[in-house]
Amino acid sequence: MLRILLVEDNILNQKVVSFHLKKVNYDITCVNNWREAMEEVKNKPPDLILMDIMLPEKNGFEITSEIREYEESSGKDNKIPIVALTANTLDNDKDKCIEAGMNDYLPKPFTPGELYAVIEQFIGKH
Repeated sequence: MLRILLVEDNILNQKVVSFHLKKVNYDITCVNNWREAMEEVKNKPPDLILMDIMLPEKNGFEITSEIREYEESSGKDNKIPIVALTANTLDNDKDKCIEAGMNDYLPKPFTPGELYAVIEQFIGKH
């Protein structure tokens, strides 16, 4: 079963995304902030991370950078795919996400089909 970590501080968004992912039998863990995200990455690495950008304390770009630094310093060969989930939909937002070390970008609001499609492109690649 594919393990997905959702880094999202909005409880309603957590519930909606979890509902759709559980419907297709993905194992989903939700965390609210960078500390919880790093704890999961270090102790129970997920197969894929869905990363909100606007988070308290550290934003999604900073958390992604920290995850990539941890992977590098730990000698991890297979980096965890990270997909940005963001309400920011300016032309250069996707570029910013990729530059920060993320693998893809899904603008909010998104349909369940769009969510499944962005996840499925990484199945078998981790």
